[in-house]
Parts: sequence; C-alpha cells; structure tokens
Amino acid sequence: MKTPHKKAAAGQQTREIVDGHNGSASMRKKKTSQKKQRGRPFSQPRRNVVGCRISHGWKEGNESITQWKGTVLDQVPINPSLYLVKYDGIDCVYGLELHRDERILKLKILSDKVPFSRVRDVHLANTIIGKAVEHMFEGEHGSKDGWRGMVLAQAPIMKAWFYITYEKDPVLYMYQLLDDYKEGDLHIMPESSESSKDREPEGVIDGLIGKHVEYTKEDGSKRTGKVIHQVKAKPSVYFIKFDDDFHIYVYDLVKKS
Repeated sequence: MKTPHKKAAAGQQTREIVDGHNGSASMRKKKTSQKKQRGRPFSQPRRNVVGCRISHGWKEGNESITQWKGTVLDQVPINPSLYLVKYDGIDCVYGLELHRDERILKLKILSDKVPFSRVRDVHLANTIIGKAVEHMFEGEHGSKDGWRGMVLAQAPIMKAWFYITYEKDPVLYMYQLLDDYKEGDLHIMPESSESSKDREPEGVIDGLIGKHVEYTKEDGSKRTGKVIHQVKAKPSVYFIKFDDDFHIYVYDLVKKS
C-alpha cells in the first residue's frame, strides 16, 4: 500500500471515474450462485475484528515488505470479507479483505476492542453532518488551501472522527472535524437557493447497494467495482469499492432531472 499524502495529484485522476451519473459509467446486476460444499470439514467462524487494533505486513509485487497498524472500523454487510480500516498516519479509509488478500502478511490483533471515543459537542456534530464545507489545509510556505467537500457521517468506532469527501478528490477520508471547526479550519458553506430546490425527497432509492458498476476510461480500459454503502445524510450519495483499488470512492449516483 502506498502512503498517500493529503491532497495529492491523484485527485485529478479519481475525478474522471464517475461524476454523478454522467459519462460512460453503467450499472448492472451480477448474479452469484451459492453451491453447497460437500465433504468439507467444519471450520470455526472467524472472530469479529471490528473495533480491534490490528497490525500486518504488506507485500506487493517486487516491493519490500512494509508494516502497518490501524483500527478496523466496519465490516461491509453486502461483502462480509471486506473491512474498512483506518491506518495510523493515513487520512483516507481503506477497504481490504483482511483474511483473503494475499498481500497482507501475518495479520495480528493487537487488542480485543478499541474503547469508544465520545463526541464532546453532539449538537455541532449533528450540524456539520450532510453539509457542504470548505476544509482548510496548510499549503506550501505556510499558506492555507481550501478544499470543498461534504461531511458524510460520524465514523464508526472512532466517534470523534468524521467521514468526509472532497470535490477534487472523491475518496473517503476521516478527520477530527469538530476540532478543525473550532480552530477555524472548517467552514460550513451557505446553502444556495438552487441547492434548496434540488433537495432530495425522503426515501431516495436504495436499490443500488450491492450492484456492480463498470466504467470505461478514456483509454478504453474498463474498471469494475461494487456499490457498498448509501450515505444516510445524503441518500443519493454512495460508496463504491473498485476491484483494483483499496480506496473507497464517494459519488452521487442519482441523476437529477
């Protein structure tokens, strides 16, 4: 795994993948057949690692082994082998099949469960969730750069942290946004009259969860993945996990008329 620095040039590439429901992205269902296995010995179910601290090695191709530590945030219901992990020192959330990925070496559980952290200002937490924001980061020479995005939800397990994504880099990040807000580094964007008119109706379709996506890039190559989650605060927004990437992408998949 690479250790991406916040707001790298990769954001330009990710923006090309899907933008709303435009472009050549297409949705399709894929049927899966489950056959009974005969003659296989009974195996003990794996222990639940959600909420645990973990460590493991990572070996990709001819690269040297790197060591990683992090916290398992969640297990994806539509793909139980897939876990969302927040690694120490990394701002984005990774989606990995911890027990199946051959690149993961010597997976260890460091503690049974991480103590749930509490939010000190519940009202402020509820205020920022679902809001368009400008998030300030320190740029070159001490200047501050503003990144526009949306606060998606309070992160599981690490409750003082929040899921957020950005217009220029639509992958899933998490930060302690209440601290940033109080320090003046997170600003809630004023809601325009146009965005008020476009507000989504209650109960926007949730039938996209579990559907496979296929995207044809400009060079003609195709990328496939699956819709794994719908954002409660913004029901037209979904998480997508592509087969060739451990990042979680965040897109608005409901086309507005």
